[in-house]
Amino acid sequence: MSDAASLLIVEDEPKIARLMADYLTTHGFEVTTLGHGDEVMPWLAQHSPALVLLDIMLPGKDGLTLSREIRQKWPTIAIIMVTAKVEEVDRLLGLELGADDYICKPFSPREVVARVKAVLRRSQAAADAPAVVQNAPVVLNEDGWQALAHGQDLGLTAVEFQLLRVMMQAPGRIFSREQLMDHMYRDNRIVSERTVDSHIKKLRKKIHEALPELEIIRSVYGVGYKYQPEG
Repeated sequence: MSDAASLLIVEDEPKIARLMADYLTTHGFEVTTLGHGDEVMPWLAQHSPALVLLDIMLPGKDGLTLSREIRQKWPTIAIIMVTAKVEEVDRLLGLELGADDYICKPFSPREVVARVKAVLRRSQAAADAPAVVQNAPVVLNEDGWQALAHGQDLGLTAVEFQLLRVMMQAPGRIFSREQLMDHMYRDNRIVSERTVDSHIKKLRKKIHEALPELEIIRSVYGVGYKYQPEG
């Protein structure tokens, strides 16, 4: 991860935006702030940040809508959702929105920096891995952070990409949920096993849309999951 990584903060409360921006800037990041949801997509069309810190409650387009739109158009941009709504946490953990992580208000600036660095480390680890892992019928292009099926980009999130990469490197091996969590979250946070199940569900859905005739990620009851490209 480069200390000069570019970040976008989307937050309509000026004091919170300035607090995050100042703290991240002192840690070597290049930071831009926006306060209105409608400004985000036009700005991203002209810039390429490594990560977006995205508040859920925004004027104009809300953070939930923006997260989905960003993920569809720029799948390699990391997204950390910021929420004051405790009831949103389960959706965020399940990556229903395509986000890579979440932060709950109120938070400490130190926590924001730690989360940003952790997400960018995972992104950099994927970029530094071998350029292409081929294991038909899916091709994993790690330089472009893409999973391709018949040339079609599956549009995976960072965590989905990481999960697929881990399983593809050992076809047929059964990974427990705990093992997969270790690969997903290297900062040793505590998450529930259903979080893994939710990631896998989304990943399988995306693969099925491109390869409806195959089931290449399989559940092993009571144990975990495996990647098995052949029957």
